[in-house]
Amino acid sequence: MQPTGTEYPPARLAWTTVAILMLAYVFSFIDRQILNLLVAPVRRDLQISDTQMSYLLGLSFALFYTICGIPLGRLADTRSRRGLIATGLVFWSAMTAGCGLARSYGTFLLFRMGVGVGEATLSPSAYSLLADSFPKERRATAISVYSMGIYLGSGLAFLLGGLVIKFASAAGEITLPIVGDVRPWQMVFLVLGVSGLVFSLAVLAIREPTRKGVGAGVAVPLKDFAAWMNANRRTVLHHNVGVALMSFAAYGAAAWVPSFFIRTYGWDAPTTGLVYGAITAVFGASGIVFGGRFADRLLARGQHDAAMRVAMYGAIASVPFLVSFPLAPTPQLAALLLAPSVFCLAMPFGVAPAAIQEIMPNALRSQASAVYLFVVNLIGLGLGPTAVALCTDYVFHDDKAVRYSLLIVSTVAVLGAATLLATGLRHYRDSIERLKTWDFAPQAPGTTR
Repeated sequence: MQPTGTEYPPARLAWTTVAILMLAYVFSFIDRQILNLLVAPVRRDLQISDTQMSYLLGLSFALFYTICGIPLGRLADTRSRRGLIATGLVFWSAMTAGCGLARSYGTFLLFRMGVGVGEATLSPSAYSLLADSFPKERRATAISVYSMGIYLGSGLAFLLGGLVIKFASAAGEITLPIVGDVRPWQMVFLVLGVSGLVFSLAVLAIREPTRKGVGAGVAVPLKDFAAWMNANRRTVLHHNVGVALMSFAAYGAAAWVPSFFIRTYGWDAPTTGLVYGAITAVFGASGIVFGGRFADRLLARGQHDAAMRVAMYGAIASVPFLVSFPLAPTPQLAALLLAPSVFCLAMPFGVAPAAIQEIMPNALRSQASAVYLFVVNLIGLGLGPTAVALCTDYVFHDDKAVRYSLLIVSTVAVLGAATLLATGLRHYRDSIERLKTWDFAPQAPGTTR
């Protein structure tokens, strides 16, 4: 049944929802990215290689995050999105705390899988909530502000990781009641887990907006979802895989840029965490919001493919910086060149999910977002860090060659992304027109179509 309420929530309420969801996203990215600056102590304590470490950094999380995202996205199209997010936040926070209790590689791997399952509840539900909270002309900006959590969370993870390393050099093991002795890197997982559990109460302050747009309030069978995705398969392929290749470059860099500064220039982990954390938080957050604002302005001028076009612009603009920063002769120049590369790589990650909302009926938005996240995270988070590690371990056979691995993997991925996004613009415009003809009539029990 089509809902009767078509008004969007008051601006204050809508932006409060954005703020709460963005903070939840910050927690999720701190929890998944904190490990990136803890490579050395975790490798030492668990006695593992770069390639094994990359499975903790990416694949173990991404595999379960992506697989669970699709059924959870389907739930978000028909159930309370707020309730789903709150439940997921409690679960992934508990799993994060579990990482702090891990004493072996296998146990750590299992808890990282659990973090992925819990975090799979967040973004499909959040994108749907925000699409129903803001009109079309402000949607890309709102989703981009929510997506700032990616870079604020990652930046805080690097900053926090640097402080942990500095603290570890002075403190050694910490003894906790019941738990016993823990390393400083284990302590940070415990603190993050408990903090997330406390923050989960804030999610209950979100008010569910009325579902709006084509297909709002309709429960659509899975076969009809599959049929609509098939009708838009060219758009979905170019969009999802194009953005996934951007994610491939971004996650590969996020996982190994700290090690690049440490191994290439001899920086210590606290200095690396401070510099890279600040670059990520400032330039990543500003890049993602700039992308959303730019897309909304292009849309206001009649550029209907604005969301996908801005993602393409980000891919093209990032290439010269991705080529140059790994080859910089000094760490200061490398950091200077890294800043615009982070800015450009961030541009698609607010507009890309907004683009999905514009070509999907309301009843399919969360499911389509889950498919997008499946592709983006399986390719990006699941394979990006591992691709860099494999290149370092098996092509160059030298830990200090990580600079060349970053250059090759990131540049090839982003060139592929730019090509797919550019060639997909026409298909995206076709999908916008196709949505105007979408019609689904719920059937009474016992009838067939």
